[in-house]
Amino acid sequence: MKSKSISTLIAIVLSATLHAQINKRVHQLAYADSLRMVEMYKDLHQNPELGFMEVRTSGIVAKELKALGYEVITGIAKTGVAGILKNGEGPIVMYRADMDCNAVKEITGLPYASIKTMKKDDGTEVPVMHACGHDAHVTWLLQVAKMMVALKSEWKGTLVMLAQPAEEPLTGAKAMVNDKMYEKGVPVPDYLFGMHTWPIATGSIINGTGERAAGSDQLDVTFYGVGGHGSTPEVTKDPVVMACNAVMQYQTIISRNIAAQDAAVLTVGAIHGGGDNNVIPSSVVVKLNLRWFTEKTRNILLDGIKRINEAVAVANGVPKENYPSILMKGNVFPQVNDAVVTAKVNKALTAVIAPEKIFTNTLPIMGSEDFNHLVLGNGKTVCDYVFVGTAHPDAYAKAVREGKRAPFYNHNGNYQVDLAAIPLGAEIGATALLELFKK
Repeated sequence: MKSKSISTLIAIVLSATLHAQINKRVHQLAYADSLRMVEMYKDLHQNPELGFMEVRTSGIVAKELKALGYEVITGIAKTGVAGILKNGEGPIVMYRADMDCNAVKEITGLPYASIKTMKKDDGTEVPVMHACGHDAHVTWLLQVAKMMVALKSEWKGTLVMLAQPAEEPLTGAKAMVNDKMYEKGVPVPDYLFGMHTWPIATGSIINGTGERAAGSDQLDVTFYGVGGHGSTPEVTKDPVVMACNAVMQYQTIISRNIAAQDAAVLTVGAIHGGGDNNVIPSSVVVKLNLRWFTEKTRNILLDGIKRINEAVAVANGVPKENYPSILMKGNVFPQVNDAVVTAKVNKALTAVIAPEKIFTNTLPIMGSEDFNHLVLGNGKTVCDYVFVGTAHPDAYAKAVREGKRAPFYNHNGNYQVDLAAIPLGAEIGATALLELFKK
């Protein structure tokens, strides 16, 4: 009995020693190439590209993955890239990073700030920047890809590194699936893993279980009227007034149709119509964004919008054939983290992040992700999506002292990533992947 206990103790000590050695190697690999990866991050930051236009970015990804020995598939949903590395029998693990930027003007004042502009699909030219950290996501993917090659003796299975276009309009993941990427040779994963920059202090992460991000719809409502001279509004039917009335009424769906304890957001991001001071236009477009966690709440939002649209049209004497139209542009369901896999990853990450800095009990965000739509409904894949702190600790501490939640927020022109988070994020990513490959 005593001999068996000693043997067990020796096995535990040897196992702990081996894990410590692997963790040390992962750390060394993450930081050995950090100067090059930081420069790559800066380059990506200075050259942002909108959804489905990530030609330069995807080219960099494909070139780097090919050089590392991955089997590379390009042109998935225009600009998507998959790198496949087979390393014996074992699980199939997919690591996903999104590539696209935002139509936002950068105001950080950083020496590597974006000054780029791009033309949107409608022909309008807009300033662009990585105001959501996708440049860091791509950098992490490439560094993790390199580390996993160096660590091939420590894992068995198939690794898929996926660079996805067009997360911001919430259409890129579906587009890759609809472009038959799985039929083209991308293996269906057992595990899907991803990371997102988040404006909490570098050295902390958020990785809870269950619902972590809201479902979302993006839709355009067009109000139709009768245009005319601004001096004779009585002979027109003014869609500007209709749109304004509807925008104010939409908020009553939140305040009067949805229970106070049920989370939902309805945002009007833009109103487009007309072009002259003295001309009443014939139509106006209202651009809406919805956030929700249940199908019931989603239906209340959509039904309420349709009901208000038609009521406004009736109140303004618009005939039924000219009632407002709704164009559904994008939809995603809530992002859900698997409880078992998330706990497994969090335990492994205590080698990288102090346990008290691994936050698991935070409320889900009202932001949305199309991450899970890469595997939605396949009955096989389980997911874990981690929010990685990328705000400089001093900036974050100052914001907290001032009563703010963060020093800056996603999709704002002042959003930035602490450069110290580039190698740390790679260490987090590689550590998580190694854990997922364990049986």
